[in-house]
Amino acid sequence: MSMNNKQRWMGGVVLLGGGVLLAALLLKGNDEIEQDHTQAPVTHPIPKTESKPKTAQPAQDSEMVSLQPLAVDVETEKRLLEEQRRSREKAVAEQEARAAEFLKMQQQAEAAAARKAAEEYAAINARRTAAQESSDNIPPELVEDEKAKAQRLADEKRKADEKKRAEQQKADQQKSDADKKLAEDKRKAEADKKAAEDKRKAEADKKAAEDKRKAEVDKKAAEDKRKAEADKKAAEDKRKAEAEKKAADEKKRKADEDNKKKAEAEKARDLMENGDKKWMVQVALAANQANADAVVSKLRAKGYKVTTSQTSKGIRIMVGPAKDRDTADNTRKKITTDESLNMKSAWVIDWVPLDQR
Repeated sequence: MSMNNKQRWMGGVVLLGGGVLLAALLLKGNDEIEQDHTQAPVTHPIPKTESKPKTAQPAQDSEMVSLQPLAVDVETEKRLLEEQRRSREKAVAEQEARAAEFLKMQQQAEAAAARKAAEEYAAINARRTAAQESSDNIPPELVEDEKAKAQRLADEKRKADEKKRAEQQKADQQKSDADKKLAEDKRKAEADKKAAEDKRKAEADKKAAEDKRKAEVDKKAAEDKRKAEADKKAAEDKRKAEAEKKAADEKKRKADEDNKKKAEAEKARDLMENGDKKWMVQVALAANQANADAVVSKLRAKGYKVTTSQTSKGIRIMVGPAKDRDTADNTRKKITTDESLNMKSAWVIDWVPLDQR
């Protein structure tokens, strides 16, 4: 194997090793970010119970902590969300820095290998040109071999450039994805913060509304109680006043009835004793005084003179007296035809008080 082939082989090995190392680092960074993204909602870190020996793990591994269920305190939740965001940004920045460093090392190795290969190829061409100038007896197959080598080197260089561009695009894509993920985490954290704030505000408004409603209910209950007591007292006073008034009216009515009965008795006695014989129209025989008073009131409202007399069967109600039977009979007809009185059984009598019979 010639020196040129060895150098190309070494350069390919360097390129391959650098690519593998870079891919491994990028995959590991993606796994760590994905693992951090799929963890449960953050709360405060769990305190460390004992110290452990330091190892050769990456820097971001020391920053990953165990998480517990979401805390109830909004301020603590906000602070922990902010700490998680800063931790993620720091881990991604360190990952990008390491990826950029390895990419730079790979590019330097590729450039050094390409530069060294170009120098060796230039030296070979220089020696070959010098040999060709000194001798025209160069086999054509040797020329063909050199052209094939040049073509192969060009193809390898093109493939290396394409691979480099693909790796660069992949790194750019991973960085873009990481930026998008950070932006999404930030948006989600802000949305969670806003939701927590809205929930706190809604609960505060609900509590204020409930307190206000309770105060209004208590106020209304007190007002209703006061009003009910006032209405009860007013009703009691009214009932008492009505009872007193009714008692007074009843007392006055009885006195008036007694006086009226006494006057009617005196009048009837005077008519029987001092006047001529009188004819009366008997309109009803009431079973009690209340019924008799009702009939007497109706007749007197029509302008009739009414006289009552107590009998063994009830209270006799009579209209008159009239000086003759015909006048009394006309009065009877008038009473029986008056539909408002509703007295169909009136009749004419020759009435004499019991004490004069």
